[in-house]
Amino acid sequence: MRVWLLRHGETDYNAQQKYLGRTDLPLSERGRRALARAELAPEVVYVSPLRRTAETAEILFPRARQIAVPGLQEMDFGLFEGKSWKEMERLPAYRAWVDGGCVDAPPGGESRAQFCHRICAAVQDLLDGAAAAGAERLVIVAHGGTQMAALERFALPRRDYFSWNGPLGGGFVLDGSRWGTEQILTVLETVQYTRGEKHEI
Repeated sequence: MRVWLLRHGETDYNAQQKYLGRTDLPLSERGRRALARAELAPEVVYVSPLRRTAETAEILFPRARQIAVPGLQEMDFGLFEGKSWKEMERLPAYRAWVDGGCVDAPPGGESRAQFCHRICAAVQDLLDGAAAAGAERLVIVAHGGTQMAALERFALPRRDYFSWNGPLGGGFVLDGSRWGTEQILTVLETVQYTRGEKHEI
């Protein structure tokens, strides 16, 4: 089984370097124009309930049926959403969060441990279902945080959480042949489905 774990395209908040989280923004016009249809044509694509993932999947895989999975949603950044680090650099709550490694819950948000538990449970359910069905591939379009949480837990080679944040409109292709026995995904390549970029399958 091959697994595609992809990140949505650009929104206005991404361009403005603002925390986006569960804020349900659409893709920006620039973000939509930048995406290119993938050469892969899956029957089903799993997305988060946030529209930026559905809109990305529609452009990349226009013939695919989409299934929204609530557990794949991006981290809830609470009061930090809609603000950039520059706007908050003197805010004590933000400084404490960053100085603590961004591990604790932001005010009104969720901790990294809570987030990772939610994401890994959702991804594990999808992988278990695909493996049990003998599926040849599994395609997920979600968020940078989804990639970081799932791949830190399940992927080889082992890397730390923040190093797994893939590019907008791109991500990772993984070998899932060891999933059923070891719950391991092996990275095969990175991909990016934006105009002017190399599209590898």
